[in-house]
Amino acid sequence: MVRVAAIDCGTNSIRVLVADVGGGTVSDVHREMRIVRLGQGVDATGRLAPDALERTRLALADYAAFARRAGAKRLRMVATSATRDAANREEFFAMVRRTLGTDAEVITGDEEARLSFTGAVGGLDPADGPFLIVDVGGGSTEVVLGHWDGVRADVTAARSVNIGCVRITERHLRGDPPTADEISAAEHFAAETLQQAFAEVPVEKARTWVGVAGTVTTLSAIAQQLPAYDPGRTHLSRLSMQQVRATAEHLLASTHQQRAANPVIHPGRVDVIAGGALIVRVLAEELHTRAGISELVISEHDILDGIALGLV
Repeated sequence: MVRVAAIDCGTNSIRVLVADVGGGTVSDVHREMRIVRLGQGVDATGRLAPDALERTRLALADYAAFARRAGAKRLRMVATSATRDAANREEFFAMVRRTLGTDAEVITGDEEARLSFTGAVGGLDPADGPFLIVDVGGGSTEVVLGHWDGVRADVTAARSVNIGCVRITERHLRGDPPTADEISAAEHFAAETLQQAFAEVPVEKARTWVGVAGTVTTLSAIAQQLPAYDPGRTHLSRLSMQQVRATAEHLLASTHQQRAANPVIHPGRVDVIAGGALIVRVLAEELHTRAGISELVISEHDILDGIALGLV
């Protein structure tokens, strides 16, 4: 076993996993997430905001210090949607280099998708495949189809599209709560954008739909009415299509204050979780129609696990 550190910097959050990895398994030492909203305003301005860069720097400094104290021998940081889109991304790279002592690796959407698939399938029964792994992030959504034989993940098709909870909220869901017209426009945007993924990924071949990362894990905690966020309760939980629809409708009808009062919603997700839920609802309807899928399986294992596995 080798102790490694994996960092995933997305549009909305930055996360770290320090783990012992070997023989295709990941044993957590420490897993943490912070909302830094690196992609704040990027969709409108094309640039990373100075305060967003500073929030990210502070989180990275803490992550780097913990990884050193924990004895991590190898470290890899990947950066995804927000930095792919930003005109001033060199400022971000320079900041990471100063803070971590190594470079951030900006990965393509397809590579992001493949890493998410590899990380997500490890705890699943191979007999339930083929698996469709979906990661609804802040600025992009990854859709990946593949197989898992209990040892090795085999990706059949993958596509990343430019829609996520931050992007859809900033573009369309400005009301508190959003108006019917705003919701309708957001649904049209989601359905139209996701068609790009469905054109390349044969989702009709999937038997099991697995959602990863903060949007879907939060939806599970809300649907279960947990008194506090508990990854032990959300991991490998299942939501019916009716639960997905009801949870999305509830969030879209709620005010910011009402969402903030729910203890399972991280403060940094309060203003964007309704947008993320809308995307998941559109996905649920499409997958029910195209593949006859009737439930969503939630996984707490995702791209971080895939990054960690690739370090040994």
